[in-house]
Amino acid sequence: MEDLEIRPAVKEDVPAIVALLADDPLGAQRETPDDMSPYLTAFERLGADPNQHLVVAVRESRVVGTLQLTIIPGLSRRGATRSIIEGVRIDADERGSGLGTRLIEWAIDESRRQGCQLVQLTSDNTRTDAHRFYERLGFSASHRGFKLQL
Repeated sequence: MEDLEIRPAVKEDVPAIVALLADDPLGAQRETPDDMSPYLTAFERLGADPNQHLVVAVRESRVVGTLQLTIIPGLSRRGATRSIIEGVRIDADERGSGLGTRLIEWAIDESRRQGCQLVQLTSDNTRTDAHRFYERLGFSASHRGFKLQL
């Protein structure tokens, strides 16, 4: 893994990130890689918010993984700051290589650096392999999540 770089995403990475997001059955239903305009707008919004960290994993000048880390200050838990990991995607050719572990470890380390006391993530009910992966990394399925589509 020495040839792997985890770095902040740049605008030129957006098409590769969107391709990763779309490269599974759920993502194929949600993403539209043929139109980059909403993604570029979202990328600008993320860049303007210091609590948002969109990163890519790059090997041999190719984006092979991504995730978004959001830092959330709060009042609950005695004023604890928490982080949320979202949009974790690994290139199909890289799955099982340890790259996902490296990205999650980066997010946990960055969360600590940012003073977080808790790291959270959600995973679709159908992603049972991902659930086992997160549990192996020490996460527990402690809550039931809800979403409201707007």
